[in-house]
Amino acid sequence: MDSTTLLGRHRTRRVALTGGACAALVAATLAATAAPAGAHGAGGTGSGTHSGAHSGAPTKIASGLDNPRQLDVTGRGDVYVAEAGRGGTGPCMPGPEGGEVCLGTTGAVTKVSARGHQSRVVTGLPSLAAPDGSAASGPSDVESLGGRVMAVLLGLGAPPEVRDGLPESAARLGTLQLAREGGQRTWTIADLAAHEASANPIHDPDSNPSSVERSGSGFVVTDAGGNDLLTTKHGRVSTAAVFQDQLAEAPPFLGLPPGTMIPSQAVPTAVTKGPDGAWYVSQLTGFPFPAGGASIFRVVKGQAPTVWATGLTNVTSLGFDSRGHLYAVQLADTGLLAAGEELPSGSLVKVSRTGAHTVVADDLAAPYGVAIRGSSAYVSTCSVCPGGGEVWRYRL
Repeated sequence: MDSTTLLGRHRTRRVALTGGACAALVAATLAATAAPAGAHGAGGTGSGTHSGAHSGAPTKIASGLDNPRQLDVTGRGDVYVAEAGRGGTGPCMPGPEGGEVCLGTTGAVTKVSARGHQSRVVTGLPSLAAPDGSAASGPSDVESLGGRVMAVLLGLGAPPEVRDGLPESAARLGTLQLAREGGQRTWTIADLAAHEASANPIHDPDSNPSSVERSGSGFVVTDAGGNDLLTTKHGRVSTAAVFQDQLAEAPPFLGLPPGTMIPSQAVPTAVTKGPDGAWYVSQLTGFPFPAGGASIFRVVKGQAPTVWATGLTNVTSLGFDSRGHLYAVQLADTGLLAAGEELPSGSLVKVSRTGAHTVVADDLAAPYGVAIRGSSAYVSTCSVCPGGGEVWRYRL
């Protein structure tokens, strides 16, 4: 039930693989990754156009990534990138919304040191993907904890019981893991998919953990499949907030009367802590992925989420700078449906509560994650590309 197959089957369900493009985009993804090493440019993964107040070309700091998603940057300037992987040889099974996905252990975390050295520091993580390596579910976010230790979030993109029929290597899908650089062994911090199976606060059980932030001795997680915000501490998982459906105008190809409104699920994609201590959560929106239909929610403990900013499109990641300015990544600036058979073109924007968002960098090929340190923003691009993903640094 990733956005890939959702676009093909026109369902109103959530996106399980947030950051995935539609199945119609697979051909474009393959074309992008087939280019020779170093050949990616505006016609490949693309660095985009820098439109902010500061001059200077963006810098590519990582390449050759497998479906890169969220990332983290430390105070030392080391950048960690969650790679959802490219699946593997199987076993294979029908995908949640059609097609076939195959299990592998190609999920990873890549580190780019402050000196620019790129290496995979955690490998062997589970990954589900189409046979061509696209539309992957696997590592979705990483949070450095210091001392070469990190928390790694793994997506699932399916009902929780799907794991029951897979080999033991798939048991870590839908969980938060503790990992150490240089190893393949991990330790389970929390099973988010199991919580979704038991709590299921909205719709049918479905889990795809997509973003994690540390909170004291625990963590806060968005579940894009479950449409909720979770907290976990000492292995226990609780539902902190639930994001309700909204209405969107039905696209013409559904054959409904003009102006007909249909339900669209919220699909929360990323969480970050604001300077006011509240949690801010981004929204992709489910089918029909309306342009301008995504919001940023503000969540305070014990209260229902409130809309903090509107007028965004298919947002996948958030980050505050040291001055309290909020930045967001839009996966597809004109909406995923409008992308057609092309790789979606997105952007990094500075968010305004009035809706007058400022473009920092645009024409980015399927961007996904953002992490900010000082005056630099790090953005993962070609997030649906096996072997073609990159990370770029932009001046804010």
